Amino acid sequence: MLLGTVLVLLLLGSAGTASAHAALESTDPADGSVLKSAPRSLTLTFSESVALLDDSFRVYDPDNRRVKTSSAHHAKDAGDTASVTLPAELGTGTFTVAWRVVSADSHPVSGAFTFSVGKPSATTTPISTAPNENPLTGSLYDIARYFAYIAAALLIGTATFMALCRPPNPTVLNKPIMAGWWTLLASTLALLILRAPYEAGTGLATAFDPAALPRTLMTRPGQALAARLLLLAATAFFLLRLRGRERFGRVALRTGAGLAVALALTWASAEHASAGIQVPVAMTSAVLHLLAMSVWLGGLTALLTVLYRSPGLDAAPVARFSRLAFISVTVLVVTGVYQSWRGLGSWNALTGTSYGRILLVKLGAVVLLLAAAAWSRQWTARLAGAEVPLQVPELVKTGAEGTSSSTGHGEGEGLPDPGAGDGSPDGYHRGLRRSVLLEVAVGVTVLVITTLLTNTLPGRAAAEAQQTATPAGIPAASVTTVPFRVGDAGGKVQITLDPGRVGENSVEAVVYGPDGGFATVPELRLSFTLPSQKIGPLDANIKDEGGYWGTNTLNLPIAGTWTMKVTVRTSDIDQVSVERRVRIVR
Repeated sequence: MLLGTVLVLLLLGSAGTASAHAALESTDPADGSVLKSAPRSLTLTFSESVALLDDSFRVYDPDNRRVKTSSAHHAKDAGDTASVTLPAELGTGTFTVAWRVVSADSHPVSGAFTFSVGKPSATTTPISTAPNENPLTGSLYDIARYFAYIAAALLIGTATFMALCRPPNPTVLNKPIMAGWWTLLASTLALLILRAPYEAGTGLATAFDPAALPRTLMTRPGQALAARLLLLAATAFFLLRLRGRERFGRVALRTGAGLAVALALTWASAEHASAGIQVPVAMTSAVLHLLAMSVWLGGLTALLTVLYRSPGLDAAPVARFSRLAFISVTVLVVTGVYQSWRGLGSWNALTGTSYGRILLVKLGAVVLLLAAAAWSRQWTARLAGAEVPLQVPELVKTGAEGTSSSTGHGEGEGLPDPGAGDGSPDGYHRGLRRSVLLEVAVGVTVLVITTLLTNTLPGRAAAEAQQTATPAGIPAASVTTVPFRVGDAGGKVQITLDPGRVGENSVEAVVYGPDGGFATVPELRLSFTLPSQKIGPLDANIKDEGGYWGTNTLNLPIAGTWTMKVTVRTSDIDQVSVERRVRIVR
């Protein structure tokens, strides 16, 4: 039931298109440039290292015929570049370049630009080809990633609770541990199978291409997933050897810790930490962050299981976990602050980028989680003060009196005792179960927000991409009105493309409320896709200009009927996406 709830939250929270993590910084030739002679190669430079696909570049001539090029490669062995060699006889006119690479944190990135040789020429609508993105493939891949995070927390956290907190009946935790192991195995296999079509943006059928899996295993994300499978096999062997034990020696503890660190590395080596600045420090921080999260949230699940299935539980295991949770929270705070600084880059990015706004939501959820944890610590202190097993009713009165004097919580102090009006150890037990259940619920929310952050362009990269954009002024306009409704409220967005033709366009988007007056919204996103040519989605990167949202750097390289997707966010949790077709002419 808990996993089902998490899945629903994740699907609702990730309804929009995931943002790419490697930002295009420059192209050679420059976008929209006019050259006297044909270039011999094309080179793209990104904000972080990228992996290349078999079909990373598609170059079209002025007649929309595909130009034969060399295989994509890194220019001058620089991992943050992608290059391709052009034929010697290229001809004159305007050429369109559609590209797709995989960023260092495993997310595909795509886009397009144009350049002209001699003088610009008109382009024509291209012939129909396969779509650039497959929604089903992307959704299934994201779901598998989310389940992998949940399973890691359940497996590592429950095993840590069993080894270090030493509950009196550890066998009740066998099922949660095995559930975590099997879920992590299934999600890892799904990720490995789906990796090839996810990178290429194709349908599920391409996952069973004989060359798909070998190609995936040659990439860093594929190798990380393969390593995770081997580590899961070693973990299964380790768990079977320790099955039935109630105490664990130093060798067993060190082996288990080594396996947990190695599993965490399979995430850190293929996500945000593996690219950008201070990679060694970032990967260390990412590993510690994932382990602390697993020990805390997975340990809470284990504690909740023990509280419900071991009625004779005394205070000792609870007190041990309380100390362990405090250490985990400290590690989470330190690593979280560092990762936030690394991802944001500036204070402006905290409110000026999607990454920063999601981070603020996560911060609020973490504060709530800390409050719930403080409540649990109060119940733990009261239960420890009773100093009796919960199944001994004749000592209840003595235990209650001992609690009042030893913990310093008199009548009316601290948080309320739901369902524990007599102050008995049994009442403390019920109160602790409820507070831990609240911790688990809020912890799941924090985990959902964390996974959303991994699908969002970091603020530092977003700022770098905006700085490299070049303005352009164009003389004409076309207007599209897009109505929207979120719950009982609605309105419309009036979008002006200037000039609404091939090439550079400026964008001005004005939001109107239900009464027809100007309205303000916390976020407005705009993207364009040309499915027939496998181009897009191209993010317009519109910004709040005070009264309207706009940009002057949108490049639409090919004539045709584009799909314009408008996403309006009216609050922290309410948003809607509406699509309209826009005709771009020569």
